[in-house]
Amino acid sequence: MIIDHPLPQTIREIEHLEIPMPDGTRLAARVWMPEGADPEPVPAILEFIPYRKNDKTLERDHARAPWMAAQGYAYVRVDLRGTGESEGLMTDEYTEEELQDGCDVIAWIAAQDWCDGGVGIVGISWGGFNGLQLAALRPPALKAVVTICSTDDRYADDIHYMGGTLLGDHLSWASVMFGINTLPPDPAHVGDRWRGMWEERLDGSGLWLENWMQHQTRDAFWKHGSVCEDFSDIEVPVYAVSGWADGYCRAVFRLVENLKSPVKGLVGPWSHRYPHLGEPGPAIDWLTEEVRWWDQWMKGRDTSIADEPKLRVFLQDHARPQTHYDTREGVWIDEPSWPSPNVERRAFSLTSDGGIGVEGPQDALDICSPLWVGRHGGKWCSYGHPGDQPGDQRREDAGSLTFQTAPLQEDCHMIGDPGLTLTFKVDKPVAQVALRLMDVAPDGAATRVSYGLLNLTHRESHEQPENLEPGRQYTVRVPMKHVAQTFRAGHRIRLGVSTSYFPIAWPAPEPVTLTMLTGECVLDLPMRKDAPEAVDAFGPARSAELLELDVERAPGATWRLGEDVETGLLSIEVTDDEGAATILSQGYFHAAAAKERYTILPEDPTSATGEVTWTHEMAREDWSVKTVTRTQMTCTACDYLITARLEAFLNGDCIRELDWDVRIPRDHN
Repeated sequence: MIIDHPLPQTIREIEHLEIPMPDGTRLAARVWMPEGADPEPVPAILEFIPYRKNDKTLERDHARAPWMAAQGYAYVRVDLRGTGESEGLMTDEYTEEELQDGCDVIAWIAAQDWCDGGVGIVGISWGGFNGLQLAALRPPALKAVVTICSTDDRYADDIHYMGGTLLGDHLSWASVMFGINTLPPDPAHVGDRWRGMWEERLDGSGLWLENWMQHQTRDAFWKHGSVCEDFSDIEVPVYAVSGWADGYCRAVFRLVENLKSPVKGLVGPWSHRYPHLGEPGPAIDWLTEEVRWWDQWMKGRDTSIADEPKLRVFLQDHARPQTHYDTREGVWIDEPSWPSPNVERRAFSLTSDGGIGVEGPQDALDICSPLWVGRHGGKWCSYGHPGDQPGDQRREDAGSLTFQTAPLQEDCHMIGDPGLTLTFKVDKPVAQVALRLMDVAPDGAATRVSYGLLNLTHRESHEQPENLEPGRQYTVRVPMKHVAQTFRAGHRIRLGVSTSYFPIAWPAPEPVTLTMLTGECVLDLPMRKDAPEAVDAFGPARSAELLELDVERAPGATWRLGEDVETGLLSIEVTDDEGAATILSQGYFHAAAAKERYTILPEDPTSATGEVTWTHEMAREDWSVKTVTRTQMTCTACDYLITARLEAFLNGDCIRELDWDVRIPRDHN
């Protein structure tokens, strides 16, 4: 990465200021702006998230925000109500209160002497979500949006459910926020108020997982904040960004297709990261690209970005199956719109002897997958950590039905969302199906390219699922994730079909035998009509000067698979160590680490267990805080069982212990 130092103009940083809300609550902000913005006001860019401006995101913000400020913008990082140094209480994500606060913050920023009255909003993940949601509310000062790794649909395409199946990352993500919600404000910024604010959070934030599990279908809870309910609510320009390894790439295509306001989409090879930090690489000069967007819509400069093709994607070349990639080979290509006139769907029949697109028998095939299928699937949302991308799929194929093409006669380029029209029967009232699309090299190595999940009780609706009638014939279309992938000549395209995919998806309550009626099953692939032309898209990644840290423990992650050969118990153990460091400019120490463990017996779906522990520490001279949160989820055939524990320590003494023990009925999953 190129470090731009010195920056093209002098920057003023306000480490902490408080923004008053109409109800008297004060939200904490950190602001970077050009020196002299008071007499010569500039547009502002807001990032509005719960991840603590003073520690958890400061390293990232320090490399990004001053760079933006040097291009003539005030960059305003605001902690949500009840997080960081902000007052109040946060009891869930994307609440009406949060969005109203966002509108009020935008109005406050626009009224400051250093702001010219125009505000843009940017964010990755949470900040990408609420950026779209705030745009739909149309606050007058909001001029443009950059949304990264986000979604327009909180139920069907978020970390909670995929195709109506309950995701393992649902537990993982709830546990992340369980830990963050235990953290106090920094006494250096809020003074003696910190203790009361902290205790309010410990006692009042609640167990979000319990609330989320009360909503297992696409009800009003999930429709709130899902801008896909009415895309016309958004009238400002939107730049939507994601990566193929991220969980949220599909939303980019829907936004480009459905927004009537100016829109641009970008999808790289990346995991859940900003593109200038993108991994797998290549990372790009995203900050320059982002400023082009802001300059076009915030300053009225013609940067030509409005005239460019609406969609740019990284067309991935073949890669050997690995659970982590530093970089992916491929080229950038442009599409004028989505759907693209350059892409056509091609239909391929399946045969019961395992063929795709060839003549052959079309008999019924049965599959009841062992519950070890999915152990090599990685995470629903990759963070670029070792182990969290899918490994060689031949092991998963052993517990699946598989179909494949003959060796390809020429290179083929797929861009979009593959899918399977599946005609089937099952022997249980609740069932799921998992699809894997693979690039198979001549030596047999199988790289997963895309995948899809569907809870078959949701075959007609995510809002009103219906049990299946054993033995009855059904036909559904199972969509897979969007991707741009080149399949080389001599390679094969393989489809894997299984009845489970743990721990990405929580298993159905009973073992299920699914019968595929192959003669009525069709695989459709979005193939580019002609070989695409590569574009010289981006320079190398750039940033401002990095934050100076005294690192005690470097960040790291591990992913371990285990098997008890006596009991058959299968385990996946994941560590996510955010590291431990002191921010030298503040004399402030912070550390965080997580351990996740998922276990299951190969033939018993009710043996599924997920456990997540987060430990957070922070300290200043004569002050230290530590919190430990533990969450476990198990199940019966009828219920989900959740236990959780919170422990909070001040200067080594335990000042709070809270426990939860919850039973929630399963609702068609």
